[in-house]
Amino acid sequence: MKAYQMLKAFWQRLNAVYEDRWLVRRVEVADGDFLPTKMPKRNLVLVRDGKEEWSVGFACPCGCQRTIELLLIPDANPHWKITVDSKGRPTLTPSVWLQGGCRSHFWVRKGKVIWCD
Repeated sequence: MKAYQMLKAFWQRLNAVYEDRWLVRRVEVADGDFLPTKMPKRNLVLVRDGKEEWSVGFACPCGCQRTIELLLIPDANPHWKITVDSKGRPTLTPSVWLQGGCRSHFWVRKGKVIWCD
């Protein structure tokens, strides 16, 4: 049991030091009306036309290769809100729940994916 506790403590310290490098998603901005044809593996792409934010897109975190696009326009139904903290970590509200395909359901909070049960 002691080896497990030592390994767990080591992993927690490692995560605290390198969190920004491999766990946290960031936001990349694309000017225009559409998502890029090639999406980043981890980061979210914010589509902005001038000062207006239209949508956010990213690869499904389950690994199914699906591109998810969420509308940010308040008049759209449904629509999401994105906030970015001082460290550049995005938060999306509400959760993302795909009704078809992989049927993933998750939150994006401070750049991390939090899976729903």
